[in-house]
Amino acid sequence: MLELAVLGILLEAPMHGYELRKQLTTKLGAFRAAISYGSLYPTLRRLQAAGYITEASPEEGTSSTDIPLMTSKRGRVVYAITAEGKERFAELLAQAGPETFDDPGFGVHFAFFSRTDRQTRLRILEGRRRRVEERREGLRQVLARAAERLDAYTLELQRHGLEAAEREVRWLEELIATERSGRTPGRPPGQSGDAGGTGRGEDLPPSEIPER
Repeated sequence: MLELAVLGILLEAPMHGYELRKQLTTKLGAFRAAISYGSLYPTLRRLQAAGYITEASPEEGTSSTDIPLMTSKRGRVVYAITAEGKERFAELLAQAGPETFDDPGFGVHFAFFSRTDRQTRLRILEGRRRRVEERREGLRQVLARAAERLDAYTLELQRHGLEAAEREVRWLEELIATERSGRTPGRPPGQSGDAGGTGRGEDLPPSEIPER
């Protein structure tokens, strides 16, 4: 998942390691806990060895004045995505398997939904909904069968988890309905437009988008 996030951010502009870490935090928001920043530089080295990114000259990246004075030398290296890296990003973005339904995978993929085609977005959203519904049902069973045996704080934690799952299911259902209608989240009904690029199925009317 870190590979996808790094390539996606470098697709926007070359940047040094310190700025890249800042952008990861900003881009991923609540899902940033899923990213191990200790693995950032090993990931950058691996991507560079694979030819997906390269070191750029300082003038191509962000200004050195943006880098704290105490930042290490490797944090001052400017990284840029290559043509092969752009192809790799597109390949990773098109994946919609089970790994994209769990917390880390879903969070990173969702952060780049504006670059994902609508059919892939729908598959991921529907898969995520099923995963959260399973979690919700499991919590309901715990509360129904063992509520009397739980102490007050454990019981509150289970209830909190159930409420969070229920809220996420509602949120996902709204997003799925919006995707099927061809609208962009946050855009009033009646205004067309798509958040994604020009991937397969991007311009299909809602009636022709296959349900998974």
